[in-house]
Amino acid sequence: MKTTLIAERLFDGEHYHSNVPVTLEDGVIAALDTCAGAREVRLAGTLVPGFIDVQVNGGGGVLFNSTPTVAAIEAIGAAHARFGTTGYLPTLITDGVEVMARAADAAAEAIAKGSTGVLGVHFEGPHLSVPKKGVHPEPHIRRIGDRELEIFSRQDLGIKVVTLAPENVSPEVIRALVNAGVKVCLGHSNADYVTVKAALDAGATGFTHLYNAMSALTSREPGMVGAAIDCDDAWCGLIVDGHHVHSVAARVAIKAKPRGKVMLVTDAMPPVGMDEDASFELFGVQVVRRGDRLNALTGELAGCVLDMAGAVQNTVDMLGLPQAEALRMAGLYPAEFLGIANRVGTIKPGLNADLVLLDEAGKCRSTWIHGKQVFGQ
Repeated sequence: MKTTLIAERLFDGEHYHSNVPVTLEDGVIAALDTCAGAREVRLAGTLVPGFIDVQVNGGGGVLFNSTPTVAAIEAIGAAHARFGTTGYLPTLITDGVEVMARAADAAAEAIAKGSTGVLGVHFEGPHLSVPKKGVHPEPHIRRIGDRELEIFSRQDLGIKVVTLAPENVSPEVIRALVNAGVKVCLGHSNADYVTVKAALDAGATGFTHLYNAMSALTSREPGMVGAAIDCDDAWCGLIVDGHHVHSVAARVAIKAKPRGKVMLVTDAMPPVGMDEDASFELFGVQVVRRGDRLNALTGELAGCVLDMAGAVQNTVDMLGLPQAEALRMAGLYPAEFLGIANRVGTIKPGLNADLVLLDEAGKCRSTWIHGKQVFGQ
């Protein structure tokens, strides 16, 4: 059945329009016009491309590490769909190889059955730097081995992202991962500039949560932060929650990088979509939520309660960027990083009908994934 959505405003990924009909059919955008026989639905608010989050550890009370199952993936996706996320990578932080294998199996099964919004899987670790581990458990941080390489090389996982520290993974191995279809991101690393540059030359294309858990930019040693900002071809994930990155540092990176190379990520944990006082356990350490901040009892920041609609609005309110650019950072730019901008990230005929309706305050009112309304009235 055809459905035509007519919102007060439409942001197609580049420009705003008023009262433009968007007709959906068979999960795609059939036309930017009213089609004969379509059911018309008028919407108050702004219709925008769906948000894509490449770093989602949990949501709805579920942590992927604790429950590496299809049911957990779907629960996380449902929680984030309430905030406009229409595509995401369930993310497994540093863990044992058996948990990694179960997470890979779950991701493969979710993709095979068409679980809503699942694009692939992100392994954030375990091949990281101990000095920059954050809350990643040190006992599981290790050199890459045959079993991990076998998991990363699977061809049934959809889009594969692996975050690693280049001082612990050689350029030759990075090149092998890229050849196996892995998008290699650099992060949780104390590497110097030369080491990072070698990893980029080997095919790494991204940086995980820029500034956080990586060697800093200084006057005589650019570190990973300097390499990330200097490399025009690499994408940088950015957590805009007011805690992980100072607004000035965020603006400096956005100004320095070519347009389209900074994307919003949530690094979301289980409390997203839960009550204010929700807390959880991470590898035996209690993580406590205080307002919009998560801290382990040992003091470290422990991921986020950030959602993508909140990240977009924070980018406007805290960084002073136009809403249009914030929306691209949440939709088009991550789609380009993942290589799927021919399917998602903008509102054009022939693309997936992944859409979000925002109110005047930037809150998500409704979400459609493949033309099906999964949240809202």
